[in-house]
Amino acid sequence: MDFKRVKDYFSWLYYQYQIISCCAVLEPWERSMFNTILLTIFAMVVYTAYVFIPIHIRLAWEFFSKMCGYHSAISN
Repeated sequence: MDFKRVKDYFSWLYYQYQIISCCAVLEPWERSMFNTILLTIFAMVVYTAYVFIPIHIRLAWEFFSKMCGYHSAISN
């Protein structure tokens, strides 16, 4: 794909985002506040997933490995 098609595709995606989230009808300062809040929430979700999902996977692995009688080096 050439650069113009990629640029057009991203501009189309951004336009779809504005239409779906109703950002097209907001004033510029409202749009920036909405995008800031949305980005902050998204960043918190990604951080929480990065921190807590590995812990939960390890605990689930230990639980199921003890249930099945399988002991590995991870669950000492």
